[in-house]
Amino acid sequence: MEQAGTVYLVGAGPGDPELLTLRAARLLGAASLLVHDGLVDPAILALARPDATLVSVAKQRARHTMPQNEINALLVREARAGRDVVRLKGGDPFIFGRGGEEAEACHAAGVAVEIVPGISAANGAAAAAQIALTHRDAASVVSFVAGQCKGLADQDWAGLAGKGRTLVIYMGVKTAPQIAEKLMADGLAPDMPLAVIENGARPEMRVLRGPLAALPDLVEAERVVSPALIVIGEVTARNYATLAEFAREKAA
Repeated sequence: MEQAGTVYLVGAGPGDPELLTLRAARLLGAASLLVHDGLVDPAILALARPDATLVSVAKQRARHTMPQNEINALLVREARAGRDVVRLKGGDPFIFGRGGEEAEACHAAGVAVEIVPGISAANGAAAAAQIALTHRDAASVVSFVAGQCKGLADQDWAGLAGKGRTLVIYMGVKTAPQIAEKLMADGLAPDMPLAVIENGARPEMRVLRGPLAALPDLVEAERVVSPALIVIGEVTARNYATLAEFAREKAA
């Protein structure tokens, strides 16, 4: 009987190949089968070995190339056939990457699974934009939420954003009007600063800033597209492009 393979749930980070972990890069170069999301940068896919089979299971709003249950079945089937499978995900597998569901499917089928964490989209994009998600003078709490999930209006986000807190919203471009309305209805000030980070940690990255009340107009006017993160909180107003700029503010 052929020995079963292993499924590796690998975080590809925010997009820059230089931000891959050593473990992730080694697995990419060794795996014969690579199952990847649509947001994984082509430069990262190029690290796969030349004879590897690449399978895209890209997801878009309201349209999935392959439903999640079929992805789970694919991973299990290929591992049972003796192949080591790298399941490559943008950011980190366990932060809005549905890695938990895939790991559960593998365990239920008796297939070995290993989690290879990646730099999360929030950490990578914020670092590239020089936004500190925590700051001794501005925020000691960080929360991650999904802005494109079922029942958005019914979710309780009270207390996740405000003074001393940073809120990072994944997948919030399409629901920006509802997000702004929801947060202001929960008591967040309309002038709370925010940043929209599009294509974080990639050469085409854009960082757009404004107040919470202007979020819908900002997204529409600038034609923001995914992948993009919305960071809400005072930390977004403390970005210093250079140490000289920081020194000038301190001296003022």
